[in-house]
Amino acid sequence: MKPILVVLAAAALALPATALAKGPSEARIDGPGLGKAITITGPEQEGSPLMDFAQQAGFFPAAFGQEPSPMLPGRPKGNLGAKYSIDYTVPGPEGNSFEINQDLYPYAKPSAVTYMASGQEIFDFTTSGGWYQSPLLRETLVSAGLPAKATASSKSSSFFSTARLGSLAGGAALLIAFGSVLARRRRGRPDTTA
Repeated sequence: MKPILVVLAAAALALPATALAKGPSEARIDGPGLGKAITITGPEQEGSPLMDFAQQAGFFPAAFGQEPSPMLPGRPKGNLGAKYSIDYTVPGPEGNSFEINQDLYPYAKPSAVTYMASGQEIFDFTTSGGWYQSPLLRETLVSAGLPAKATASSKSSSFFSTARLGSLAGGAALLIAFGSVLARRRRGRPDTTA
C-alpha cells in the first residue's frame, strides 16, 4: 500500500501551480491609445477567455510561483514600448477579493512582456512576481480591442520621452537665461544698504 501513496503524493506535487491556484474573475487592461479600458471576464475554468488570457499573461507563475519557473531571469533588454496595466480581481474567501496589478508591454519585441511586482497580498501569501514573455498575448489583446500596432500616443507614453526631454531642456534654458538677466540687473544697481 505504501508504494501507491508515494505515487499519489508524487503525482499531486507534479501538478502545475495553475491547476491548484484559484484564478481571477476579471482582468482590466488600460493604457495609452485605448479609448476605454478592455475588460475580460468569464468563469474561472480552463479554456475560458479569462483563463486563457491569465495564462498567456503569466498571471499564475507570477502570482503563485511555479517549478520549473517560466519567468524570465530579469527585465528584457531594449525598449519595451508603451506600458499598460492589468488589474486583476481575484475572489477570496468569505466574499472578499484581492486586487493584483501587472504591468503590460504589448508592443515589446519580439513578443509581449508582463511584469508583476512581488509582495502583493493574495490569499494567505504574497505574489512571487517577475518578468514573463508571451508569444500569444498580443494577438489575444488585439482580438479584445487593443490596436494591432502602437499608436502615436502609446509609442511615447513614458515620462522621459524624447519630446518631453526636449521640452524640459528648453524650459531649463529659458530659466537659466531669465536668471542671468536678473543677476545682471541686480549687479548694475547701486548698493542702497549702506
